[in-house]
Amino acid sequence: MGLLNMPVFTALADKMRWHQTRQGLLAENVANAETPGYRGRDLKQFNFEEVNGAFSSASVTTTATQPMHFSVGGEGSSAFNAQRMANFEVTPEGNGVSLEDEMMKVTTNMMDYQAATSLYQKSIKILRTAMGKSG
Repeated sequence: MGLLNMPVFTALADKMRWHQTRQGLLAENVANAETPGYRGRDLKQFNFEEVNGAFSSASVTTTATQPMHFSVGGEGSSAFNAQRMANFEVTPEGNGVSLEDEMMKVTTNMMDYQAATSLYQKSIKILRTAMGKSG
């Protein structure tokens, strides 16, 4: 078993892929914030127990659902249970995306991704030190 196949590294890698996929969906929501009738999407909250390596080969692809929409909702978003958001505010055009809310989600998602990345890097450094290799 390689060091990077350890459960902690697999879980952190899955968490980072989840954040990458979510960032794409949030960017799609922002890009379509003024598209009439567009409903934003978000991912189901990441749960380490549920995923347990189930989507270790998940990838993100770009597809357009309508010619005027930007979209990143390919296989990657379905692997992480992309779902329509509950929209409490709807514009006169029928759009349910709040730019303020989406930008807050983007910022939080980015910070969480950076935390997972930092933890991953520090875990590798600890293992290398334990094996007597300089990092």
